[in-house]
Amino acid sequence: MNAIVLGNGRSGRAAAELLRREGTRVVVLDGEDTWPDGAWDLCVTSPGIPLDHPWQVAARAAGVKVISELQLGANRWKGRTLAVTGSKGKSSVVKLIADTLNLAGVPAVPCGNYGTPLCEVLLSPATFHLSPLTLHSSWAVVEVSSFQMETTDDFHPDAAAILNLQEDHLDRHGSVEAYHALKRKLLAGARAAFACDLKHLNDLTLMQGSYFDNEVLRTNGLIAIALMRVAGLDDTQIAAGFRAFEPLPHRMQRVAEIGGVRYVDDSKATSLAALAAGVEMCGGPVRLIAGGLAKGDNPKTVIPRLRSTVKKVYLIGRCADQFLSAWHEAVPCEACETLDRAVAAARRDAVAGETVLLSPGAASFDQFESYGVRGDAFASFVCAEAQRGEPDTTKQGR
Repeated sequence: MNAIVLGNGRSGRAAAELLRREGTRVVVLDGEDTWPDGAWDLCVTSPGIPLDHPWQVAARAAGVKVISELQLGANRWKGRTLAVTGSKGKSSVVKLIADTLNLAGVPAVPCGNYGTPLCEVLLSPATFHLSPLTLHSSWAVVEVSSFQMETTDDFHPDAAAILNLQEDHLDRHGSVEAYHALKRKLLAGARAAFACDLKHLNDLTLMQGSYFDNEVLRTNGLIAIALMRVAGLDDTQIAAGFRAFEPLPHRMQRVAEIGGVRYVDDSKATSLAALAAGVEMCGGPVRLIAGGLAKGDNPKTVIPRLRSTVKKVYLIGRCADQFLSAWHEAVPCEACETLDRAVAAARRDAVAGETVLLSPGAASFDQFESYGVRGDAFASFVCAEAQRGEPDTTKQGR
């Protein structure tokens, strides 16, 4: 068998190695490579390669079947599978479920869009504490993105869930309808399916006092409970998982408190829907740092949330002018260009009881390598501000 793998990132490398171990001849395309001559039986694409990329266009023109790295791995995974998609909160729910299963003594690995490709899990099961004897009873808890679903047509998890459907990735998918359709596609192949509205469940006491015990994340917590019950956990085990849960970095992570002002890193908020959720979770007056590389969602959709909670917005990055134009009549805005200037300006204005929140509502790639690098930079700039001493306590709320 001859296969082409598109992309030499982590998922592409894992897919290529898995195929080679099966005896397949593999060619990996990356960078400026062109589609090679020859007869090809299969094309496996990394999620970063869009449908209109010349490689995918060439594959379809040649009649070569294109599948995702996720589908390649799922078709070879011998254990059981829970799958999670949605516009916000996927990684946290995947981590919660996998952590809770492992805490209860049930082998589980978080993977997919979460960070570890499923093909990589298959290459090194021992790395993920999955012995041959327990593999069939192990769970892959898979975060699934809309990018992956573009080329996934054969994926049948034991249970799947959509956490929420908001406006995101319009720069890639073209319309909110196309984006939502890709999310819903996941449920079609699942043996059990859960969607956003789980009001019939009454399990709020299981998550009491946890990261998920708030108006923004409560529905995500309820969906996690439903999935954990599919995996056989009881209420005692589930409640223990909520109590022990530690949030991921750059998700509403408090980095400092200076003069009664909280500084919170929500750099993972790369969509405007995520920005709105971050502002809501603060629960008080917010000095918002926003901007970066826009993803095509409409900035006016968050105006009601800005009006209700945000004292001022400090704008950075390539989409600063776009956000400024959309928001300046609803909330005070200041164009800061860079993150260090935004932190300094917010520090200058903030008074005790307020929160300076980095919740950009945009991707990071115009100024940073990743949202993680952006969040780390925010923490560094806040630390530098803290070293300059306490703020002027005579300031009044603005």
